[in-house]
Amino acid sequence: MTMTELRCTCCAAEYAIGDVYTCPACGDDGILDAIYDYEAVGRSLTRDALAVRRQDIWRYRELLPIGDGAVLPSLSVGWTPITEAPRLARELGVRALFLKDDGRNPSGSLKDRASAIAVVQACEQGQEIVACASTGNAASSLAGMAAAMGLRSVIFVPRDTPEPKLTQLLVFGATVLRVDGSYFDAYQMCQKFCAEAGWYNRNSGINPWLIEGKKTAGLEIAEQMGERVPDWVVVSVGDGCTVAGIWKGLKEMHALGWIDRLPRMLGVQARGASSVVRAFQDGKPPVAEAVSTVADSIQVGYPKNWRKALTAIAESEGSMIAVDDEEILEAIAYTGRLTGVFAEPAASAGTAGLARAVREGIVRPEESALVMVTGNGLKDTASARRVIGKPIEAARDGAGLEEVFRREGLMG
Repeated sequence: MTMTELRCTCCAAEYAIGDVYTCPACGDDGILDAIYDYEAVGRSLTRDALAVRRQDIWRYRELLPIGDGAVLPSLSVGWTPITEAPRLARELGVRALFLKDDGRNPSGSLKDRASAIAVVQACEQGQEIVACASTGNAASSLAGMAAAMGLRSVIFVPRDTPEPKLTQLLVFGATVLRVDGSYFDAYQMCQKFCAEAGWYNRNSGINPWLIEGKKTAGLEIAEQMGERVPDWVVVSVGDGCTVAGIWKGLKEMHALGWIDRLPRMLGVQARGASSVVRAFQDGKPPVAEAVSTVADSIQVGYPKNWRKALTAIAESEGSMIAVDDEEILEAIAYTGRLTGVFAEPAASAGTAGLARAVREGIVRPEESALVMVTGNGLKDTASARRVIGKPIEAARDGAGLEEVFRREGLMG
């Protein structure tokens, strides 16, 4: 393993690997960051080496917090496609636009990257039960990865979790607790029982390893795009772990010489859950608050990783922006219509944020962008149905369809 220590993002204190989850001096706010021996990584993570490795997150194992002999899940996670979207680029007003579709992961979201790390670590530690609190995607990804590794999972979700995500959890055999409250309530309950029962805790608010899984999206962007690395990488933001992780991956690949420049990061939040955007604007730490948005996967009332998120924005000379639920829903429709990619609300928030950033002059028309599609639209079809058309009712004998087709411009 090339990881050397853990460093607190608050006070910069350093700790030996395995000693702590959060900084004892800073408490729960003391989120830790994994530090690697990049000189050693560079000696083995070469282009020749990667050319023959498996195409998933484990191709970057020198940059991951797992042992050399770790048992890996059978499910293939990562190496999701990057697709150029010229019609959507013209619609939004940028020179070039790319979508990285993490809805192709096994459970349908980017969170599989973090959960894969979690279950491998749990097995290395001899744990048999893994747990997390989630608004949906982290939960279903952990349940699926646990099933693949023969582990039991205990999942705490808020009462408004979409039914498709609940269904995923139950299909994967998870013990599901639907908490009569918010995500914060579910998180607090999960923390309590993880401490009492000794379960492996997958919550990104305290687990320093999960960002290492999420950063693989940034590692992939650098390797897949190479000299075409975009001017902007757009990421929806809830807790803040994902945007911070992707930035870390991009920085690491830049340091290792895979890309010769770094993109700017655009973090996007739903206006009804936008405490990180406000912290970006006024410099004040977020406080716990009631939140509400159609984008359940980023509906976080107290983001634990806000400091890492804002560091990513500052280091990249990027920006943050908030969008209304109506913009998020509209983005589901036009993204699907113009690209063939079906994004759930939290994922379409990225596209909506890019559209608003162009209108406000943050992103210029001559620039290029890549939007992370963090989750598949099949996870929340009810939201999509609010902004799309209805099927045309057809009689069994097809009577009157010629007129319908002419009206739709399908027949002369």
